[in-house]
Amino acid sequence: MTEDALENLQESISYRFGQVKLLATALTHSSFANEQGCDHNERLEFLGDAVLELAVSEELFKRFPDAPEGTLTKLRAKLVSMPSLAETARVLNLMSYISLGRGEESQGGRDRDSLLSDAFEALLGAVFLDGGYLEARRVVVELFAPRWPRDIDPPKARDFKSRLQELTQRDHKSRPIYRLMGSSGPEHEKLFEVELTLPDGRTLTALGSSVKKAEQTAARIALDMLESEERARSEGKGV
Repeated sequence: MTEDALENLQESISYRFGQVKLLATALTHSSFANEQGCDHNERLEFLGDAVLELAVSEELFKRFPDAPEGTLTKLRAKLVSMPSLAETARVLNLMSYISLGRGEESQGGRDRDSLLSDAFEALLGAVFLDGGYLEARRVVVELFAPRWPRDIDPPKARDFKSRLQELTQRDHKSRPIYRLMGSSGPEHEKLFEVELTLPDGRTLTALGSSVKKAEQTAARIALDMLESEERARSEGKGV
């Protein structure tokens, strides 16, 4: 690889290496190393994978201080996925800098997502070794600028019927039963009455402007009742 090529890549990532050999190694695929008898990038890839995960985790943690762990985990998984890393590598034109063996080259390896994502991680590993974590983190934050999520969609709440069914299946291995009792009122303002029977035999009724809404209301009332009883039991108060 020419010095001009290495210079161009350093400009693209806004980082100048003190040890340029690290950069050259990060861009050397094992197929080329096997042919030429030189170092390849797999160890740097291993290191860069850990650096990337930490940098992305830290940035998401700071950007979304109220997000639960599960949400942060999903966001991170999307950002560090192979397609995401390969796309970032393509933006950097990384494929043109990688040294490949003849066999890998002939099989189209230069544009393979797995190869590109590995090379990108190796590049981050090289930055980490050369300049430390803060520089590697800065590179990640800047290169991922178009990819950082702006906000988080609130998790969709499960409907009351689903939640009630989960609870009764857990405690009684049975489902609640809904039965339409009737309707009243003029056609444009009709109210539907639904009876809900729990697995333990208790019943309650609820009204709604549709059968589905009446069922949801009944499920909500039953859920509130059962969860209140559960809390009381856990606090040793009985029901």
